[in-house]
Amino acid sequence: MPNQTVTLTVNGTSRSAAVEPRTLLVHLLRDHLDLTGTHIGCDTSQCGACTVLLDGKAVKSCAVLAVQAEGCKVTTIEGLADGATLHPLQQAFWEKHGLQCGFCTPGIIMMAAEFLQTTPRPSEAEIRHALDGNFCRCTGYQNIVAAIQSAAVALAK
Repeated sequence: MPNQTVTLTVNGTSRSAAVEPRTLLVHLLRDHLDLTGTHIGCDTSQCGACTVLLDGKAVKSCAVLAVQAEGCKVTTIEGLADGATLHPLQQAFWEKHGLQCGFCTPGIIMMAAEFLQTTPRPSEAEIRHALDGNFCRCTGYQNIVAAIQSAAVALAK
């Protein structure tokens, strides 16, 4: 099949790319738009490393075709900060040591961004449940949970 042009708003900017119809959103972001903060961990939607916001909802971009995102708003980890000012989640992960190798961090932060929109004052149990679809092979999740709790407090101000 011939390439299709996909136009979407990525991190507030209209972007277009010609892609094969089978191209996954994660590959559009990384390979066509040079946004490499979205990681590829498993290609089976199990690990969550590729999580982005699609029209405000956390999705695993390895499970979405780029053509399905036509006309949508996509936010990646690169789009969370406000210039040089980190998003409260990014700041909390830094301050609470919520990462080790950092590979899973962008996906977890993007999941947490949507989660805190819908659950602004989460309990530890709610945070741990929300993390269910995101794997971290380095940490015991304790500092990740602490970072999300800290961000929730900062966002509530």
